[in-house]
Amino acid sequence: MPERIFNFSPGPATLPPEVLRQAARDIINYRDLGMSIIEMSHRSKPFMAVVDEAERLLRELMDIPANYKVLFLQGGASTQFAMVPMNLLGAGQKACYLNTGVWAKKAIKEAKLFGEIDVAYSSEGETYNHVPAAGDYQVDPAAEYLYFVSNNTIYGTQFQSFPSAHVPLVCDMSSDILSRPFDIRPFGLVFAGAQKNMGPAGVTVVIVREDLLDRAPDNLPTMFKYRTHADKGSMFNTPPCFAIYTVGLVLQWLRDLGGLAAIERINREKAALLYDAIDRLDFYRGHARPESRSLMNVTFNLPTPELEAKFIKEATALGLDGLKGHRSVGGCRASIYNAFPRQGVEKLVEFMEKFAGNN
Repeated sequence: MPERIFNFSPGPATLPPEVLRQAARDIINYRDLGMSIIEMSHRSKPFMAVVDEAERLLRELMDIPANYKVLFLQGGASTQFAMVPMNLLGAGQKACYLNTGVWAKKAIKEAKLFGEIDVAYSSEGETYNHVPAAGDYQVDPAAEYLYFVSNNTIYGTQFQSFPSAHVPLVCDMSSDILSRPFDIRPFGLVFAGAQKNMGPAGVTVVIVREDLLDRAPDNLPTMFKYRTHADKGSMFNTPPCFAIYTVGLVLQWLRDLGGLAAIERINREKAALLYDAIDRLDFYRGHARPESRSLMNVTFNLPTPELEAKFIKEATALGLDGLKGHRSVGGCRASIYNAFPRQGVEKLVEFMEKFAGNN
């Protein structure tokens, strides 16, 4: 493969080179069938095998029990902001939400269209620079579920340990799913857009406990019912075929790497290199509190906006692309998801040291 830049984009994000090579072959002629993976019927035996294998690998990697359904849906994670309360929050019921960033705030706005929402915690007043500890909030016993975002891409914060509650947990894991092992059994529902750690944009994975499928009201439109897609094996309508196929390749890559325990070690090592540079050099300032720092998105500022612009321009010229922070907070952001190579982190740290010395 020709030389590639280091892509620090927060998503769509970098993919493993071996996945890209295989996809390049299969987009022309899938397994010598004489047609592309994007041309074949989604109801054909070859493609049904693709979907089944992707689900099997996901269950294996995440240790998903049999009483959970795995769905491959369209509409992005943002559609789940509405689908979750549509399906799980009946008339007169309430849900509990933790507001730890832009995506949580958007989900809260959507959920309020369908029921009473108790925002048990918010870090908005402190520019979302941390996630709460277990004792910082109370979950209403009457809540149908507790909703939170496991990793906040814009602000570089992440739950180091997940909340514990007497109600089902519902989690948006779009930016850190598959980055570390965890026990899914306390969760009623987990969803994730694929374009960070799982594959290309276009498919959203929903993992939902079976007993929650019957909560949806009868007047909910067919396409917005989880039950619809669970009963049809994600084939109620034409799914995002190429995206699902690529997710399957990424899952194979992750399995061959050693699974979630192995990728967590790699992710911790990469993040430690960056955070060490931020803490060691008296030039950079991390946005997230140390106890809330993300392994996926490392956010930091320089002394002035002018220096930040210069830093990003010079880094881009060296093949370190996508380091500009989100427009809402500015600064810089290095997104180092599962497939991002350690070599790119080392090159960024080397540049950070030189830039600090020169400026």
